[in-house]
Amino acid sequence: MALYAIGDLHLSLGSDKPMDVFGGRWAGYVDKLSAGFSGLGPEDTTVLCGDLSWGMSLEGAKEDFLFIDRLPGRKIIVKGNHDYWWSTASKAYKFFEANGMGSMEILNNNCLLYGELALCGTRGWFYEEERSAEHDKKIMLREILRLEASLRAAGEREKIVFLHYPPKYMGYECREILELFEKYAVRECFYGHIHGKGCAAAFEGTLRGTKYRLVSADHVGFTPVKIRD
Repeated sequence: MALYAIGDLHLSLGSDKPMDVFGGRWAGYVDKLSAGFSGLGPEDTTVLCGDLSWGMSLEGAKEDFLFIDRLPGRKIIVKGNHDYWWSTASKAYKFFEANGMGSMEILNNNCLLYGELALCGTRGWFYEEERSAEHDKKIMLREILRLEASLRAAGEREKIVFLHYPPKYMGYECREILELFEKYAVRECFYGHIHGKGCAAAFEGTLRGTKYRLVSADHVGFTPVKIRD
């Protein structure tokens, strides 16, 4: 049994937006994902850090979710900024059940357990006050509330956080998220969203007691990153 993380699958099996058009690492990426997951077993857990499907609705994302469901093991979903299929967790669970998809769980306003570990998280958001519109501030505040709800739900357990957006990137730091990490003694954070040349500027290392790792699919060779045995 092991715990893994990967983000940004960007599947498009039921729509016409395949990432292969970008070439390079993305060429043949669906086959690469299948190969990357081939080393996992049914007892393993993988957290998917957002941007899973280009589908504009749950029905439009159906083929992508069928693909994800067929991947080995338990899958835990975090919403990304391009997950337009998302409406509510309850609607997603009803859709999964109606289509015989039983391997996926959703991390949203809650925490999920892996043994004694608490898996916490939310989408996150980029927000810099001098650059962003008022609605962006409201989105960020909602994400902060969701993250704290997730961390509170974990109680005294050891916590690992999974986000879509990085809380630190180049000169930007999300002060509110960093403060929550300190308040709740978060020691590890895994995130996605960053691709291509941007990966060179991604922060990976330890900041204020929390270790950060970028796990977007193209950055990790379309193979889930092992976090724990």
